[in-house]
Amino acid sequence: QVQVVESGGGLVQPGGSLRLSCASSGNIFGIVDMGWYRQAPGKQRESVATVTRLGRTDYADSVKGRFTISRDNAKNAVYLQMNSLKPEDTAVYYCKLVTFTNVYWGQGTQVTVSS
Repeated sequence: QVQVVESGGGLVQPGGSLRLSCASSGNIFGIVDMGWYRQAPGKQRESVATVTRLGRTDYADSVKGRFTISRDNAKNAVYLQMNSLKPEDTAVYYCKLVTFTNVYWGQGTQVTVSS
């Protein structure tokens, strides 16, 4: 059974940094796309950053220049380095892994940016 687990969330002051990690376990093969999404209270889930197997990245306009997504294909892991955090970045952050046949979501990790 495939499990996707995020870690690294927490409380940080505005201007601070966090690094999120997403690890997968179980029989998961052929991951094509990996990405981070977030959902703030009362809002829809939105894409934050995605990366293809070949390393092509895409970012939401609101995080460009502040966040960096990276992946380790050997470990089936994806990371999100978040710098210059703002209160509006507060949300539950979810990891998404896409294979040729399935889509896997993690349970989410809370990120709170507040002074």
